[in-house]
Amino acid sequence: MRKLVASAIMLAILSGPVFAQQSRDDDPIMIQEREKKQQAEALDKQYKKTLDQTRKESDTPRNNDPWSNMRGQNDGKR
Repeated sequence: MRKLVASAIMLAILSGPVFAQQSRDDDPIMIQEREKKQQAEALDKQYKKTLDQTRKESDTPRNNDPWSNMRGQNDGKR
């Protein structure tokens, strides 16, 4: 009986630090790292969205002549 109680006490003493280490997710450093990672991902998404918009705008052909109303009918054609 004495060995059983002693082994139960030893098991409880040895398992204490294991349970203490499992709650490390709430560490302030880990929280900061997670926030930095989320901010980096959000920034990447925003960058890719802007890049896609720029590509779509550059693919459309431009047939715009800003000086067309300043010229006469036959000024540009020879």
